[in-house]
Amino acid sequence: MLLYGDYHTHTTYSRHNHGKDSVLDNASTAANKGLKQIAITDHGFNHGFGIRRKDIPQLHEDILNAKEITGVDILLGVEANLISLDGQVDICEEDLDFLDIFLMGYHKLIKPSEFKGYFNLTLASCFSNIFKPSQERIDKNTTAFLKALDKYPIDVITHLNYGGFPTDTLAVAKMAKQKGVYIELNGKRINFTDDEIMTMAAEGVKFIVNSDAHSADRVGEVNLGMNTIYRLNIPLNLVANVDKIPKFNKKRGSE
Repeated sequence: MLLYGDYHTHTTYSRHNHGKDSVLDNASTAANKGLKQIAITDHGFNHGFGIRRKDIPQLHEDILNAKEITGVDILLGVEANLISLDGQVDICEEDLDFLDIFLMGYHKLIKPSEFKGYFNLTLASCFSNIFKPSQERIDKNTTAFLKALDKYPIDVITHLNYGGFPTDTLAVAKMAKQKGVYIELNGKRINFTDDEIMTMAAEGVKFIVNSDAHSADRVGEVNLGMNTIYRLNIPLNLVANVDKIPKFNKKRGSE
């Protein structure tokens, strides 16, 4: 089994010490572990620790420098945030021009698209962590993801169901399959039941195993995802970055 690349890593561009190390540090670890490709996917613009748009040119320079030094292919990406129940994320059309890869997930520490989003997103997720979420809440969360998948050229849905934001996993996965989007098995947390994973696999959903590294030493650490794949006997042809190059909707840096 060869892990071709790790497509969810953070650097110091995830501000306020949220990301611990540099692009070069992440790439050096990847090279030492035999990875051919990584993505730098710092938090999106509406995240409390997110990258700033004005820093993108310097990030691009850092990536070119790290590529030359390490020989690792490096994709410039972002882990965008769902910021409304209407499926809006914190990426605009102009941002797509610089992205090689587009990840999206739900996070608590975000600025919603409008004030009522604090109630519909942030506070609702907090209550979901305390009380069992209603079916109405799950349906609203699910619809938000489905709308986002329909609106944007997303490549990977990150840590689905994390942060008190449960969804109808299979409904999201079916839309992801239709749109050519990978469902992440995160190296830090997996918020699916075994039955959900096996049902998704039976539907032919494609997974991607990523580290979600916030420090360089964790780049390539995908044991949680791979152990789940092996334990549940999920076919490796359903794992996008094992023994092959993933195909991303942006189609830059991939075949």
